[in-house]
Amino acid sequence: MRLAAAILFVVLPSVASDYSESVETWRQEREARLKSPDNWLSVAGLFWLKQGENAVGSDASARITLPKRAPANAGVFTLAGDKATFRPVGGKPVTLAANSDAYVTIGSLKLSIIHRGSRYGVRIRDNDSEYRTKFTKLDWFPIDPSWRVEAKYIPLEKPRTTFFDSMTGDRQEMTIPGVVEFSREGKTFRLSPVLEGEELFFVLRDKTAGKSTYPAARFLYAKLPKKAGPIELDFNKMYNPPCAFTPYATCPLPPKENRLSIAVEAGEKKYRGPAAH
Repeated sequence: MRLAAAILFVVLPSVASDYSESVETWRQEREARLKSPDNWLSVAGLFWLKQGENAVGSDASARITLPKRAPANAGVFTLAGDKATFRPVGGKPVTLAANSDAYVTIGSLKLSIIHRGSRYGVRIRDNDSEYRTKFTKLDWFPIDPSWRVEAKYIPLEKPRTTFFDSMTGDRQEMTIPGVVEFSREGKTFRLSPVLEGEELFFVLRDKTAGKSTYPAARFLYAKLPKKAGPIELDFNKMYNPPCAFTPYATCPLPPKENRLSIAVEAGEKKYRGPAAH
């Protein structure tokens, strides 16, 4: 009996240590991705297109205004219905699919097309953006194993399509495959995740919002179960949306059921760097 107790004493701290190390590694990888070239810290502009021609360049009169190091007149984006084409000065036109990896370059800048609601926009990535060059570090709550929660996944008979409001005023269409229930502080909460590949994506807000965490929302992912049953929600891996770092992201806002009436003191805190938003 004493031997069993001794073994238990040795094993349990080891398991807790392994878990903390895995979360810490995940957090380091999260920060490395954020700081990498062409990631969210590089997003330095967003301009909504009007139908017809939209001038591109560093000239102040251009609808899509580039940094001063770019040519005054770099070309024209033409929007015809839902088709966006870029024609550089002296070059051939290129059609860009919205919400894809396609882009055109102007010097070191990368321009791509996004589609939000009924609008099409040009997103500019600049690896010399102040949001990237002035980035400091991410701030986190201490790792708390109690926020590694076993929840219950309840798939819907038929996935439903819904619209999430976004910080740009548009509504983003998303698919909800089921609901997730978990208990905390004697209360049961039912969340609506959306489907992203083989994962569930949660847009959440809790009582720390606007205080120690980003006001609008935080994000969380969990593996999509194959059927109804247990699912792990690790709130120690809850993190800030891109809008916390650049004003040119278009982040979804949490639906009513994902606005928690408790304080989730876990995961990523509010970013306090010099270019914070």
